[in-house]
Amino acid sequence: MTTPPTSDAPGPEAPRLGANPAARSLEGMVDFTRTSVGLIPLTDLGTGTYHGFQGGLYPGGTNEPPAAYRQIGLARARAVQPLNQDGVPAADGTIVLLGIGFSNTTQEFSAFKQEADRDPRKNPRLVIVDGAQGGQDALTISNPDANYWKVVDQRILNAGVSDAQVQVVWFKEVIPRRQFLGSFPEDARHLQRTFAADIALLARRYPNLQLIYAASRTYGGYSTSNVSPEPYSYHNGFAVKWLIAEAINGAMGRPWLAWGPYLWTDGAKGRIDGLTWTPEDLRPDGLHPSVSGCRKTTALLLRFLKSDETAKGWFVAQ
Repeated sequence: MTTPPTSDAPGPEAPRLGANPAARSLEGMVDFTRTSVGLIPLTDLGTGTYHGFQGGLYPGGTNEPPAAYRQIGLARARAVQPLNQDGVPAADGTIVLLGIGFSNTTQEFSAFKQEADRDPRKNPRLVIVDGAQGGQDALTISNPDANYWKVVDQRILNAGVSDAQVQVVWFKEVIPRRQFLGSFPEDARHLQRTFAADIALLARRYPNLQLIYAASRTYGGYSTSNVSPEPYSYHNGFAVKWLIAEAINGAMGRPWLAWGPYLWTDGAKGRIDGLTWTPEDLRPDGLHPSVSGCRKTTALLLRFLKSDETAKGWFVAQ
């Protein structure tokens, strides 16, 4: 694949929000003019740089984990097996895939769960639990006493499974822009540190957790709010990339952490693989995914889990 030209800048200045009321709708929550912010998705940036920081999903500007690290992931994947509620291997046991995150995550993961549960290829011993909740950002859930975890506990209980059966997590989190200190790379480093605290807490809560697949935010250019506009949604990807680099360097231990999948694209301009994000992929608030937006995330996640070597062995019926 040819790497696009390096770009450290967001390109031409986007129209000032509010400058053209006719371009805004639904109480000013969606700006239809910002179909692109000129940033290059990490997957397309490759060895190019953004403000001096290399692209790619993994170190070296690549989109694949280092071979030695992938082998660790494969070993963790082989350890995923049906367990009874005490965490003991059992042929009639269960594998739990748990979703962790905020409002966008629960909307996307609940749509994914519906689609996956209808899929005849899904492992019948796999139970998918949506633990993500609205308004629960990365800082909030880093507190082990947060009410967030009481709700997660109840959802796991309602699904008829236990903490000991949670072996895989899909993690997608954010910190609202208003809580950031500084600009890039400080904002992304702040996210990275908070994500690390969340991951450490997950490892403590779920003793048999083997794999965590992390995703970053989708395109935020259409939003006129101060929650996670661009380029902060784009920077979210660097936070995840650097967090995974920590794991590769041995700073985090188990569970194994990797991308799964990368969701950001440059709005309607899209990326090399054809993924685009349009205003129709958002709800009227300009922040949360619409039905079509959820379908895009669901398709990416399903494709990943059915094809990745660390996932398909436990996700797909054998």
